[in-house]
Amino acid sequence: MSSLKQPQGSHNSGQSVFHTEVGQALMASKSAFVGIGVFSAFINLLMLTGPLYMLQVYDRVLASRSMSTLVAISVLMAAMYAFMGFLELIRSRILVRVGDKLEKDLSARTFSVWLKQGVFGRSGQRHRPLQDLSTLRQFLSGSSPATFFDIPWAPFYIWIMFIFHPWLGWAGIVGAIVIFCLAYINEKSTRKPVQDANVLKAQAQMFAQTAHRNADVVTAMGMGKDMRARWRGYMDRAGEQTVRGSDRAGSMSSASKAFRMFIQSGILGIGAALAVKQIITPGTMIAGSIVMGRALAPIQTAVGQWRGFIATRQAFHRLNTFYELIPEDQDNMELPVPEGRLSVEHIVVAPPGSQTVVLSGVDFTLQPGQGLGVIGPSASGKSTLARLLVGVWMPQKGAVRLDGATYDQWNRDALGPYIGYLPQEVELFDGSIGENIARFRTGARSEDIVLAARRADVHEMILRMQDGYDTRIGEGGVVLSGGQVQRIALARALFGDPVLVVMDEPNANLDAEGDAALSAAIADLRQRQKTVVVMAHRSSAIACVDQLLILKDGVQSAFGPKEQILKDLAKMAGAPASKPIALKPQKGRVSMPSFGSDKGGAS
Repeated sequence: MSSLKQPQGSHNSGQSVFHTEVGQALMASKSAFVGIGVFSAFINLLMLTGPLYMLQVYDRVLASRSMSTLVAISVLMAAMYAFMGFLELIRSRILVRVGDKLEKDLSARTFSVWLKQGVFGRSGQRHRPLQDLSTLRQFLSGSSPATFFDIPWAPFYIWIMFIFHPWLGWAGIVGAIVIFCLAYINEKSTRKPVQDANVLKAQAQMFAQTAHRNADVVTAMGMGKDMRARWRGYMDRAGEQTVRGSDRAGSMSSASKAFRMFIQSGILGIGAALAVKQIITPGTMIAGSIVMGRALAPIQTAVGQWRGFIATRQAFHRLNTFYELIPEDQDNMELPVPEGRLSVEHIVVAPPGSQTVVLSGVDFTLQPGQGLGVIGPSASGKSTLARLLVGVWMPQKGAVRLDGATYDQWNRDALGPYIGYLPQEVELFDGSIGENIARFRTGARSEDIVLAARRADVHEMILRMQDGYDTRIGEGGVVLSGGQVQRIALARALFGDPVLVVMDEPNANLDAEGDAALSAAIADLRQRQKTVVVMAHRSSAIACVDQLLILKDGVQSAFGPKEQILKDLAKMAGAPASKPIALKPQKGRVSMPSFGSDKGGAS
C-alpha cells in the first residue's frame, strides 16, 4: 500500500489496450470474440438475402410470371432469415456472457481498488471504479459491440455494388466516406462536452451525498436553500454540457440519417438511369439500393451510439489507471502469529496523494501488555498516527513494525484478525449487530461474538434490543445513537482477541457508563498482554495506560512513562511538583491548557 498515489492523469495512451489489466481480462474471452466474428460473418452474408430475393422477384418471377418460382425463392428466403435470426440470438447471448465474465474476473480486483482508494479521503470519492466496471459490462452486453463487428463488412457490400455496376460502387464509396467523416466530426465535437458533463454530475452526486449525511446540520442551521442552490449549480452546468453534447450528437446523427436516405434514393436514381439504357436490370437497381442501405446502416448506428462508446472508453481507461496506481496485493509469505510488539522508527508521513508532511520524527517502541496514550492539539497528527499503526497508511520515511515486520511484509488478510481498530469517525454497515461485531466474517462463532460484546460491556445493551444480536442496522433497520454505535464498534475492534488495538478518540460519544466500559476494556486488554494505543483528550481514556506520547504540530515532543510525562507537563504549566496529575475531567476534557479538541481533525 506504500505505492498508493493520487490518480491524476489518464491512462497511458501509448500502451496497447490489450496489454493493460482490463485488456488482458478481455483477451481471456478471445475465443468468444472469435466466435462472435464468425457469427457476424455469416449474419452479414445472410443479409444479402433481401437484395438477392428482390433481384430474383423483379428479374425472374415478374418476367416469367412463374408462381412456383416465387414460392420456392420465398420459402428459401424465409429459411435464410430464420437462420440469420438464430445466429443473431446466439451472438447476443455470447456478448452477454462475455460482459458477465469480465465483471466476475475483475469484480474482486475492482472492489479492492475501491477500498484502497478510501485512504485518499474525500478526494478518492471522485472516482467510481465499480461504476466504471458496470459501464463496461453494460456496453458489452448491449447491441453496440455487434455494430462494430458489422462495420468492417461495409467494403464487402460496396464490392457487391461494383459487381452490379461501377457507378453504383463509386456512389457507395462516396456515401461511406461522407458517413465516416460525419462520425469523425461527431467524435471530436462531443468528446469534451460529454466528459465535462460526467465530471460535473459526479461532483453534484458527491455534494448531494455529503449534504444527505449531514442533513441534521443542514436542517438545524437553515442551510437547505443554499445547499440546494449549490447542488443546482453543479446540475445546471452539467445540463448545459449535456445539452451541448447532445445537440452536436443529434445534429450529426440527423445529418447522417438524412444523407443515408439520400444516397439510397440516389442509388435508385442512378440505377433507374442505367436500367432505362438497359445497362442493368430493374432488379439490380432495387438490389443495389438495398445493399447500399446495408453497407451504411452499421456506420450510422455507430454514430447514434457514440455517446455510450465514449463513456465506455473513458471507463476502460480510468479502470486501467486505477489498477496501475493501486497495484494488486502480493501474496506474501505467511508470518508467525504476531505477539503485539510495536515499533515506530523515525517516521515521516504525508497523506496518500499529498506532498505535505503532517507527521515526522515519531519514534517509540511498545511491548505486549503496554498501553500508550497519545495526546496533542488539533491537527497534531494523532489520527494520522492511528492509521499508520494499523497499516492503513505507509510512511514516506522510516518504518512501522509489528513483531519486527513492516506492514507491507504481512499478508493483510491473514494479519487483519489480529488488529483491532476504532477510528475517530465510526460507522457500522448494513447487517445485523452480530455480523458487524464479527466483522462479517464467514463462519464466525456465536460464542466469539458474545465474548467480544462482553469485553466491550455491550452484551446487556444488545440483549435489551428487540432482536438482540440479530437486530438489523442500516437500511430498514434500527437507528442507533452515537454512543451505541461507538460501543458496538469497540466490540468489533475486540472481536477475535487481537494483539494490537488502536483507538482514535474512543470515548467521544460515550456517557459515564460507556466511559467506564472503555476503561475496563483497556485494562482487560493490557492484563491479557495485548498492546493498546489510545488517541484521546478525556482523562478516562488514558487512565489505564502506562505510556504517554505528546504530539505538537506533527512532531513528537515527549514520550515516556505516563507519570513522568505528566509531572513534566505540570511543571511546564506551573503546577506544584507534588501534584503531578491534573487529569480530573473538566467538562469531559483533559485539563491541559495548551491542548484543544481534536474532534474535527482528520490528521
